[in-house]
Amino acid sequence: MNGTRGRLDDLASRAGRWLGGSAAASERHTTAVVADRFDRFTWQDTYGQSAGLRDLAEELNQRYDHATDLLTDAFLAAYKVGPRLREHAEMDPSRLVNHQVITSLLDSPEFAELHRETAGDPYAAAMAVLAQAAALRRILESSRDAQEQADRAKKARQAAEGAATTVGEALQEAVDQADEDGTVPSRADDAVQQAIEAAGAAEATAGQAARAAAQALTAVAPGVRAAARNAVAKAAGAAREEGALMRAWGVGPGELERMPFDQRARLAERLRTGRLAEWAELIGRFRQMAAGERARKVENATGELVGVTLGDDLSRVIPSELANLGLPALRAVFAARYAAGELMLYDSQGEQSTGQGAVIACVDTSHSMYEAGPGGVTREAWAKACALALLDQARHAGRDFVGILFSAADKLQVFRFPADRPAGIAQVLDFAETFLGGGTSYQRPLSAAGELLEAEFNDTTRARGDIVMLTDDDCGVTETWMRGWNEAKHRLGFRVFGVAIGAPRVAGADSVLDALCDNLRSIEDFTDVHAAADLFRVI
Repeated sequence: MNGTRGRLDDLASRAGRWLGGSAAASERHTTAVVADRFDRFTWQDTYGQSAGLRDLAEELNQRYDHATDLLTDAFLAAYKVGPRLREHAEMDPSRLVNHQVITSLLDSPEFAELHRETAGDPYAAAMAVLAQAAALRRILESSRDAQEQADRAKKARQAAEGAATTVGEALQEAVDQADEDGTVPSRADDAVQQAIEAAGAAEATAGQAARAAAQALTAVAPGVRAAARNAVAKAAGAAREEGALMRAWGVGPGELERMPFDQRARLAERLRTGRLAEWAELIGRFRQMAAGERARKVENATGELVGVTLGDDLSRVIPSELANLGLPALRAVFAARYAAGELMLYDSQGEQSTGQGAVIACVDTSHSMYEAGPGGVTREAWAKACALALLDQARHAGRDFVGILFSAADKLQVFRFPADRPAGIAQVLDFAETFLGGGTSYQRPLSAAGELLEAEFNDTTRARGDIVMLTDDDCGVTETWMRGWNEAKHRLGFRVFGVAIGAPRVAGADSVLDALCDNLRSIEDFTDVHAAADLFRVI
């Protein structure tokens, strides 16, 4: 075309396609999950707090490209309440493997279960990512070829976009050199045409690279889906177990949300590895049982409903009697029956919760409490689970709780949980995990319990406390001490409940524990949390 002068409008027409392609390049994204700035801030803040996430990102980035973007997407998919993926065409070509991985995670049947535990919870979402780490490594390793093809496709796309930009620049040069009538010098015309041809070749190369990348991605898709499903299932299991562990130990969602990331991570680790970690399910069942027994209590009644009787207590009138008040013709009948004490009332009998003072659990931690019973549950685990449920019971009733761990006469540890202050999980765990060892002494813990009731809880609003003695051993007490004990019981009005754990003889009619307690039972099946259910109806 040397020596030929072109027209500007003709050049613009031929170059138009490339100018549009250049403008579209800015729409490509490097993350698959649509996120706003608050989501991105949450990720950055969580990433900054989680050494585990940072270590994982550093490890993966040493071997694989764009690993941090993949972790970002995996976190956002778990964290966002309604995660939404970008369209395939919106993605930067080099991130198409990431897009495939996240698509497979979201499409997994197990994702809904995982998402119930992680949505809106940055810590849980981060833990889900870490739980999927091994699967993500396998996916990235098996997708190396697809990633290389994707990277080549990106480079080819960048070259095509660069060539399109060159077309624009050549066209602008032609515009600058054009005559007033739109005639372009031949050199400028040639430059535009060469740029167009180069752009066409670059576009063809980019298209070929994109098809090769798509084929490679299709080839690895089944393996990615299978690995993603396994990853989600593992993460869901881990999230479910940790959630159940927190609930079993009485740590509510609100408390977890307020807890700093590192503190929550340390707490989770302690719960997983602590002394009673394997008995978390037992502890949770105990607490649920106690809550159920509380629900069975009847307001304004003297105990458990057993039928219908006659009387004039309007607080216990059955609904059919009250219905008579709605009929003018029967109001006189109602009044007459009321005056005669012949209204039909709910009848109740037996147990009554009378204590207002502290609930004190004296837990034996002598060496024999190591012994396991049915289901492999130890005597200690059953006793501590019962004591933690009593803690819940006290807090629900607005009563102080004191945990006294004892063994030999010289071994005693007291944990106080005042009703007007939150029961911190760290203190609860210290109480649950402390084990003193040694022999058994009744006098020391019971004297300490009595002194606490007299010194701190014997006032008009906190009278008549309850002491629960949980032990597997029988031991003697002196006659002098017994007289003092009975005098204290009479003066302070407290009740004593005894639980003989795995040792029926301790609960015998002639045992020392029987002489000390107002209410005594023996527990032999340590898997049965309902064996002491009546305690939670009367305390």
